[in-house]
Amino acid sequence: MKTELSVVLDASAVLAYLQRETGFEKVSAALAEGAAISSVNLAEVLSKAAAKGKDAHAIASRLQALGLEVVAFSEEDAHGVAKLYPLTRSKGLSLGDRACLALGSRLHLGVLTADRSWTLLDLGIRIDLLR
Repeated sequence: MKTELSVVLDASAVLAYLQRETGFEKVSAALAEGAAISSVNLAEVLSKAAAKGKDAHAIASRLQALGLEVVAFSEEDAHGVAKLYPLTRSKGLSLGDRACLALGSRLHLGVLTADRSWTLLDLGIRIDLLR
């Protein structure tokens, strides 16, 4: 893993970057500064790309070339996801959402997402919105 990471990206942020949606510039800047993504969130990105008929392998290679650090989902992350469940259930966060937050917590980094509902949570994790 890179020694200098600045943020953890949610799948929504990576998808916004790939599709050049509003806020993709923030993701581009984060990638340039050093960004990580949970392997769970990468799976979500690649699955959504494949569902649209895109080449998931080519997208993964592109993200790797941009310096996106893929962090394997660990047993510690599994415990973090479980701990977040009761705190986030009312906002409907998915397992993938909680995997992103758990990784941010584990790495002591903020997360970048397009999901506004995350900002309504008080989890002790910095949440930055891309739009």
